Amino acid sequence: WDNAPLMAEILALRHEAAQLLGFASFADYSLATKMAESTTQVLDFLHDLARRAKPQAERDLAEVREFAAAEHGLEDLQAWDISYYSEKLRQHRYQISQEELRPYFPASKVIPGLFAVVERLYGLKIRPVDQFETWHPDVKCFEILNAEGQVRGRFFFDLYARSNKRGGAWMDGCVTRRKLADYVQIPAAYMVCNFTPPVDGKPALLTHDEVLTLFHEFGHGLHHLLTRIDYAAVAGINGVEWDAVELPSQFMENWCWEREALDLISGHVETGAPIPEELYQRMLAAKNFQSAMQMVRQLEFSLFDFRLHAEYDPARGARVQEILEQVRDEVAVIRPPAWNRFANSFLHIFAGGYAAGYYSYKWAEVLSADAFAKFEENGIFDQTTGQQFLHSVLEVGGSRDAMDNFKAFRGREPTVDALLRHSGIAA
Repeated sequence: WDNAPLMAEILALRHEAAQLLGFASFADYSLATKMAESTTQVLDFLHDLARRAKPQAERDLAEVREFAAAEHGLEDLQAWDISYYSEKLRQHRYQISQEELRPYFPASKVIPGLFAVVERLYGLKIRPVDQFETWHPDVKCFEILNAEGQVRGRFFFDLYARSNKRGGAWMDGCVTRRKLADYVQIPAAYMVCNFTPPVDGKPALLTHDEVLTLFHEFGHGLHHLLTRIDYAAVAGINGVEWDAVELPSQFMENWCWEREALDLISGHVETGAPIPEELYQRMLAAKNFQSAMQMVRQLEFSLFDFRLHAEYDPARGARVQEILEQVRDEVAVIRPPAWNRFANSFLHIFAGGYAAGYYSYKWAEVLSADAFAKFEENGIFDQTTGQQFLHSVLEVGGSRDAMDNFKAFRGREPTVDALLRHSGIAA
């Protein structure tokens, strides 16, 4: 079965709908609700990142080829071999695994540590509450208070896997801040993960990747809960541009790599000992393994998606494979075989809400890295910088353009330099 005719029909209908609404293309229509201002700005952004990352991505690939040949006798490395031999190379070079780190991240240490990070950053207090009914005994409720003891918001943590529970991790608001007749409604949210639960008296232990996930979802939660906007349509995460909504979540992940923060959220489950410095240095070294190769892969997806929608011409049809090959010629370092039909299963843009918006992932990474760079300059727990981020970004929700929020915090528009530095890519 070939779904290519359906893809062509989807693209044609999107283009027609955009033109009926007065837009030149579906890409222009998509940007009407995003932080990026024009198709030219998005394409320039993606091309600039690709130009900077591709030389290192080519070196990344060459290293895998050399390793596969020297250590495993594989002289002709194919596209389907790369993931396998990349992981072999990573283990060979850094000797580190998520399981090795797991004993240092008991949930009983990570969760209070997360709260301590937030309290130090924003001058808040987080405390458990038990007067609210929950949908499962594992679910715990907390509330966030400001320095004056006023409740800013409440949230539910549903962190552990169980039968019949949906997989994955996400945050959603269940109550939005709004001004009612005689009081302001306090926002509430729930944050859901699927960590391995405590079993037989043994504590729940998280991988470092799972710690990143928890911080990510909590960043979304803070965005929703700390709003000062009294109009529900633009309070919290509501009304925030699609390419900026991941800023607070990706931003929070940065603390999971900082020694000062790691000492708050980690400690060996049996001894309480901190992560040894030698292990921490291996963590950092492995963090950016093949980061350039991964970046150009995401840029390939982003450029393909955006050009597909920006350049659609009814007279020429969808041109799906043609545009994909053009993009690969420009940015890819890994070339799949000619019979590969990746586009036919690219659910994000044909069924998942990211049409002419896949670039948002990388755009938000730039915002996150550039915002965190200010903390690197002033100290990762600098309270003045924390208050600036709180007031400029978290509290204003969708009531102001995301670019204005960012400029209010950073004093300028975002640049890609911090992301490249954080990714270990020479700017």
